[in-house]
Amino acid sequence: MKEPLHVMIVDGQGGGIGRQLVEALRAADLPCVITAVGTNGTATAAMLRAGAHQGATGENAVVVCARDAGVIAGPVGIAIADSLLGEITPKMARAVGQSGALKLLLPVNHCRNIIVGAGDAALRPLIAETVNRIRVLTETED
Repeated sequence: MKEPLHVMIVDGQGGGIGRQLVEALRAADLPCVITAVGTNGTATAAMLRAGAHQGATGENAVVVCARDAGVIAGPVGIAIADSLLGEITPKMARAVGQSGALKLLLPVNHCRNIIVGAGDAALRPLIAETVNRIRVLTETED
């Protein structure tokens, strides 16, 4: 039997985007283990309450968990140093960027990071597309 896909969800501030990602993944009932990594305790707690299997907080947690993740998901700011109002440190952004994981980054146009062409897409369809991409990975992984 193959191992479940390791999905790392990173979020900061209040953890609202991460919470919604966790809820959608749990509702989809995919064979994955969800690790919630918050830049602060509030974000981590929100994702754990939503059903993440495990959680950790802070810079070192991002660095360590990014090493083993198969997928890293969250707002695009998790890969940009000093984003999320300064919560993403350069070390965190580097860990996300250098991870061998597939990155599913939601184009949330906040904090002076604007993804040209993404417009002001609603969050619900972005989360649905993220879950669909993870679903494909869980169906095709060996």
